[in-house]
Amino acid sequence: MLLNLFLAAAALVVNTPTNQVLRASGPSAANVSAMPTPAAILASTERVANWQLDHRATFDHMPAASRSVRNPRDWQQATFWAALTDLADRSRDPRYGRALLDLGRAERWRLGDKPFHADDQVIAQAWIWAAAHGGSADALAPAKAYFEAVFRNRPTGSLEFLPNPAGRGDPLCTNRWCWADALFMAPPTLLRLGLATRDARYARFAHEEFRATTDYLYDRKEHLFFRDSRFFDRRDSAGRKLFWSRGNGWVMAGLVRILQELPNDDPRRTYYVDLFRDMAKRIVALQKADGYWAPSLLDNAPDTPSETSGTAFFTYALAWGVDSGLLARKIHRPAAIRGWAALGRSVQPDGMLGWVQQVSDRPDRVSATDTQFYGSGAYVLAGTAMYDLARHGDTK
Repeated sequence: MLLNLFLAAAALVVNTPTNQVLRASGPSAANVSAMPTPAAILASTERVANWQLDHRATFDHMPAASRSVRNPRDWQQATFWAALTDLADRSRDPRYGRALLDLGRAERWRLGDKPFHADDQVIAQAWIWAAAHGGSADALAPAKAYFEAVFRNRPTGSLEFLPNPAGRGDPLCTNRWCWADALFMAPPTLLRLGLATRDARYARFAHEEFRATTDYLYDRKEHLFFRDSRFFDRRDSAGRKLFWSRGNGWVMAGLVRILQELPNDDPRRTYYVDLFRDMAKRIVALQKADGYWAPSLLDNAPDTPSETSGTAFFTYALAWGVDSGLLARKIHRPAAIRGWAALGRSVQPDGMLGWVQQVSDRPDRVSATDTQFYGSGAYVLAGTAMYDLARHGDTK
């Protein structure tokens, strides 16, 4: 039934002129083997970032976006702003750094409004970058105050994803990291803030909570994360477990950003390296021949639709892993190249990234003309990692 839903959604767009452009542009998956030049990768990354910056107030292509998408501190936008820091570090165009600083000052460096929710913490990754690039130490003050309150009132409840007893609002477990997405939003934020403030409490909290979430949600037989506890026993029409592409993409991208902050002699690093390699081996095996990963990872037949947010996060993780020496070049480099080529075929002529599954918590419909801030952010992360891999002499 799930596969039929995907196919029906894809059929709605298969004959549209836009889709013909997306499908026809770029090399076919069978012919993709060479790494693009660093300049070409950076230009494509900037093109998508520029489109998103130019369309900050455009929401027509986000049919499932919640009203909060208009708030740049909400995770839907904040993922893009956090990713933009990586582009600002690599591009000669001052536009990206300027946009981050301007936004931070306009928002007064605040985090989201929920006191414990990981989604409201990811924007701090942008402010931490800004503090070191002209934003002054004041850029860290709201984040420090936010987490001081967390440390004083640390939630210790269950990670079971149950409806809020009040009948509305987020499940109570979201005061902790009880869903896979949170592992991108919160742990890298805490580790970066801990380094910026030289306060060991941030790292201690992050490591303890990350292990608790992983012990709960990671399927060690499948080497993938359930999105949350509701999916432990759910199966698709063919009896397969439901492992969401973007949900696992959040985790893989979060692992990259955690490992970037852990020195080689940190005794806790091995745990993350082992998990990263374990997931990467499985993810490579699930990539489709066309370079994409399917919305539901185990339902990866050739006729499943393209989906770019999960694909971009996986491409980011694989490219970074090869460049850092943590992943085998022979196995993971070709997968990263195929993923990047597939993403390029989903960029419309004006620079908009299409085929981004909308806000959800599971595999769902996707359309060629759907985009989202977090999709653009994932593309920017993939582009910067591919740029580094190519720039470091890996051009053959």
